[in-house]
Amino acid sequence: MNPIIELKDIHKRFAMRPVITGFNLTVQQGEILGMLGPSGIGKSTVLRMIAGLTAPDSGHIRVNSNHIGYVFQEARLLPWDTALNNVVLPLRAQGINRHKALEHARYYLRCMELSESENAYPHQLSGGMRQRVALARAFAIGPDILLLDEPFTGLDATLKETMRNLLDSALDACPATIIHVTHDPSELLNRTNRTIHLEQKLEGYTGACLTETDQQRQLS
Repeated sequence: MNPIIELKDIHKRFAMRPVITGFNLTVQQGEILGMLGPSGIGKSTVLRMIAGLTAPDSGHIRVNSNHIGYVFQEARLLPWDTALNNVVLPLRAQGINRHKALEHARYYLRCMELSESENAYPHQLSGGMRQRVALARAFAIGPDILLLDEPFTGLDATLKETMRNLLDSALDACPATIIHVTHDPSELLNRTNRTIHLEQKLEGYTGACLTETDQQRQLS
C-alpha cells in the first residue's frame, strides 16, 4: 500500500537557524498519528510543509491528496461572519451549491454540538466554541488528511475531553488520516494508533530530529 504522506530527509532553517534536520516520516491512509515534542521544536513547521504552506530547504515531500483540512492553534474564523457561514464558505469555494453547503455545514456544527450557535459571531463564542467551529469547518470539506496543530491549547481538562469525544463523532461521519501535533500526551485523540516524538539533538543545536518510537497506544 502506498503511503498517503511521505517525507524523506527533510531539512529546514529559519534565519540560518536549523529547525528540522534529517526528518523522515511515512503515514498510511487512515492512520491517526500523534506527534509529540516540546514547544518550539518544529512540529508546526512539519505540518505547514505537509500542507504546502512552507517549503523545505531540501528533501522530498509526497502527499497523495489535495483534500487537506487544517486546524490551527487559533480558530482563525472570519470575525465579520457567523459560525454557520464560516463553515459554508470553503464549501462554496469548492463549487457546492448554497443549499447543499448549508446542509453539510449544519451537520458538522451539530456534530460539534453547535447547532444553537450557528448564527453567533466569533466574538460571541467562547474560545472552545470557536475551536469547535474551526473543526466543523475542517471536517465539512471532506478531507482525506486532517492536520491538527495543538487545537486544544488554552482549554481546561474537561473541555479537552469533550473535544476529543466530539472529534470521535466527526470521524465516524468523515474518516480521515490525521496528524495531531501537541506537546501534551494527555491531549492525544482517543483513536490515536501511533505516536512519534520530535526531539532536539544533543550535540549542540543542529535542529530537531524524529525519534521513531512508534509507541502503540492501547485503546479502551
